[in-house]
Amino acid sequence: MKQTKIIMGMPITIEIVDRNATPDDLTEIFDYFFRVDKKFSPFKKNSEVSRINNHMVSITEVSPEMRQILDMCDKTKKETQGYFDPYHNGKFDPSGIVKGWSIKNASEKLKEKGYKNFYIEAGGDIQVFGKNQKGEKWRVGIRNPFNKKEVIKVIFLTDGGVATSGEYERGEHIYNPHSKTIQKEIVSITVVSSNILNADRFATAAFVMGNKGITFLEKQKNLEGYMINSKGVATFTSGFERFNK
Repeated sequence: MKQTKIIMGMPITIEIVDRNATPDDLTEIFDYFFRVDKKFSPFKKNSEVSRINNHMVSITEVSPEMRQILDMCDKTKKETQGYFDPYHNGKFDPSGIVKGWSIKNASEKLKEKGYKNFYIEAGGDIQVFGKNQKGEKWRVGIRNPFNKKEVIKVIFLTDGGVATSGEYERGEHIYNPHSKTIQKEIVSITVVSSNILNADRFATAAFVMGNKGITFLEKQKNLEGYMINSKGVATFTSGFERFNK
């Protein structure tokens, strides 16, 4: 059972391979993503993020979910030496964490329902569990940043998260908080982890680091990366090749 809806301004796809999958369970997960969008979107006037930015609610008065995100933003900022920063021009935008966080939560909801083989994708960030319809590992393609219709690398996963940071969808939008500029050295970086939250948050930071991003990922436990620079040259971490089959 597979379905796609546009939420958070991007396509979200859920595919459950298990035969006992029900439309109601898919609807419940999509409803969760709608709630996340309503609370965390920096573009919705009445979202909690907008209320924080408009000084309508203080940091000490936020909801428990927002507190989770704020704490994760602080943790990620420290772990990445400040290359991940949810503040830009004085405005709070946790999008670099919320997407992966919400996919991870949605995956856990499906697991709680007893599902063992499924796939969730939101705007190119993916969490997979178990096997696909053919009983094989899930195949995840990395798109060519110079030709979005072309897949230049396919990786194979059973349980794991994949996030790609780059200029695929929104053009130049990821700023280096240290230099206050947009880095031009690399065009995309893909991170693979055991869960999509870690893949997502570190992909954003590693991209901002430019050529240093792949070295940063090499030093991290349980993270692998695949970087493409502005000249089209790919570099990957030492453990990345295990996803080749």
